[in-house]
Amino acid sequence: MKIIRVGVDLAKNVFQLHGVDSREHVVWQKRLRRSNWLSELQRHVPEGAEIGMEACSGAHHWGRELVARGYSVKLMAPQFVKTYVKSNKSDRNDAAAICEAMSRPSMRFVALKNTDQQDIQAVHRVRSELIKQRTAKANQIRGLVGEYGLMAPIGIHALRKAIPCWLEEADNGLSSRFRRLLVGLGEDLRYLDMRIKEHDDELATMVKDIPAAQRLTTLSGVGPVVATALVAALGSGEGFTRGRDFAVTLGLTPKHTGTGGKDRILGISKRGDSYLRTVLIHGARAAVYKAKGKTDPLSRWINALLERRHPNVVIVALANKTARMAWALLRHDREYDANWADAAV
Repeated sequence: MKIIRVGVDLAKNVFQLHGVDSREHVVWQKRLRRSNWLSELQRHVPEGAEIGMEACSGAHHWGRELVARGYSVKLMAPQFVKTYVKSNKSDRNDAAAICEAMSRPSMRFVALKNTDQQDIQAVHRVRSELIKQRTAKANQIRGLVGEYGLMAPIGIHALRKAIPCWLEEADNGLSSRFRRLLVGLGEDLRYLDMRIKEHDDELATMVKDIPAAQRLTTLSGVGPVVATALVAALGSGEGFTRGRDFAVTLGLTPKHTGTGGKDRILGISKRGDSYLRTVLIHGARAAVYKAKGKTDPLSRWINALLERRHPNVVIVALANKTARMAWALLRHDREYDANWADAAV
């Protein structure tokens, strides 16, 4: 009765475990508390066994703890596990589904992140949330001043300049009470700008400290934000067998539908990490703009594509190529070669 595989359904305080032996017989099912589940697992499950979990909150932490204790850890996207849930949803059934899913030869697994990757990811998530708050604040200001007959200019930079002008103009219809509110709103906007700048500086410092991120910044359209986001997602690139697989997980490849032997190619799938896909596309947009008139291999490829396709299509195609080249740089620990532009990795 040697347990070879265990599925673990994670929660805040209660973990459900489901273990099978080499004959795929269920030999161990246990509901354990957070404080003692690792010690109980070590008591019943030998080192070298496979432990599977959904890639949810806390999974990477527990994965590192299990690896340190000699286990093989496999993380899976929750949507891939859902197919194997039998009958009604429960912790017991979820753990059984995880154990079943991890045994499938075609299952796709999520690479385990280290603490450095999670640090970078945390900075990006906080920065992204601050940008959303700043956008919401700017929209609130536009809506409020619109009620007084003032039209706010397009763009956050123009809005910053407009607020002092509105406050100084005496006959624009703003009451004294609203002017006091507007002063506070302007201070909120400046505070959010300062917080975002702090995180931008933190990401720039990270690039200097991480050699892999420095190599990525040599790619066209990749700055500190994109480079650190790629390092957080890829690590050493071992989670993917080729660059195209990474681009697929970002939703940068076309989706298709077909029946009766007839396939239709549609737009990009937009699956996976929407944040990383967004920053890659923003970087690619800047690279496409700068490519005009240049003669290096990548610029020639961009300009040739612009002659026959819409600029937005070219931008996404470049983001796809950048993702593939980024994987190659990290996976093979090599420097960027401009001739790679002639063939996506």
